[in-house]
Amino acid sequence: MAVTWDVASLDATKTVGSLSDVVTTVHWTASDADGDHTGSSYGSVGLAEADSSSFTAYKDITKDNAIAWAKAAIGSDEVTAIEAGIAAQIAKSK
Repeated sequence: MAVTWDVASLDATKTVGSLSDVVTTVHWTASDADGDHTGSSYGSVGLAEADSSSFTAYKDITKDNAIAWAKAAIGSDEVTAIEAGIAAQIAKSK
């Protein structure tokens, strides 16, 4: 079992300073399953202000980019807690 993270949607602002199509929020899902037993979590996280030196325009963002940004914004301790919560949902279902 391994938790799968996905992107439900992205919120963007047309312009921030000199940048266009700036993603400001990632809406994410995380889920796992063991046979018929499943666990999941959903949330959203605001991203840090866009930096022109490492900026990626909305149209160029990959799912992997968005998941990495969301996990970084959430923080490793909270990511671990979310994944533990999903495992607990599965254990309780069993």
